[in-house]
Amino acid sequence: MNPLHLRLHRLILAAVVCLTSGLFAVAADEPTLTKEQIKQFLRTAKVVNSHDAKKGITHTLRLTLSDGTVTHDASFQPIDEHKSSKQIGIGTELNFVDSYKYNIAAYALAELIGMDDMVPVYVERKWEGNTGSLSWWLPVKMDEVERHKQKLTAPDADAWNNQMYKVRIFDQLVADTDVNLTNVLIGEDWKIWRIDFSRAFRLTKDLKEPKDLVRCDRQLLEKLKTLDANALTEKTTHYLTKDEVKAVMARRDKMVAHFQKLIAEKGENEVLY
Repeated sequence: MNPLHLRLHRLILAAVVCLTSGLFAVAADEPTLTKEQIKQFLRTAKVVNSHDAKKGITHTLRLTLSDGTVTHDASFQPIDEHKSSKQIGIGTELNFVDSYKYNIAAYALAELIGMDDMVPVYVERKWEGNTGSLSWWLPVKMDEVERHKQKLTAPDADAWNNQMYKVRIFDQLVADTDVNLTNVLIGEDWKIWRIDFSRAFRLTKDLKEPKDLVRCDRQLLEKLKTLDANALTEKTTHYLTKDEVKAVMARRDKMVAHFQKLIAEKGENEVLY
């Protein structure tokens, strides 16, 4: 090999090594932390960069945090709007609330019923004079809007449907009035995440769409049955009012009764999985 070709070969090899090292560095940037470690990181890590999130109408920001060892992005949502009435689409909602506090309450509720594997960690954080919710930025490939647009289907239909059954249950339990496809995120392994609950926890004690509740995870149903109002009140102090907690429990009661009726009509194996 002549000197010129040898030099070129060495340059290419060096470039490949650098590129490979860079790829491993990126992979290493996705840390494996416990939920408690994630909470601590979100509350205390330094904000080193920020820019507007691409989607959403509640002034959500994408912040980059670092504690000197771990660097990771997070979603900051400072919205806390309260109005006696607000025009929503073609209707008007009375006692309208759009608040970051409901994100934190939703995660607390998800922990109580074992659904915190589908809702990202949310904590309260103050940044640049504004208080809001801060959540771990999720490694996802698309949202439900993109999935529908690309006409994609999950490779395991049963696993996908079982996840969606749980999402629908949670949506109705928290009485979210802003359920939309951009708030359902999909990971590389077709894992579903449900985000953004700032317009949830309405005072209605009725289920919005009971016909959507067709199947339920067995463990989730048991968790719903044992959900305790005192425990929910304790975990959502400063984020839910007493009336909002009562409304959650009333919806829980109707949801459990709904599934028990389905089981009586169709049999346990047709309803529970």
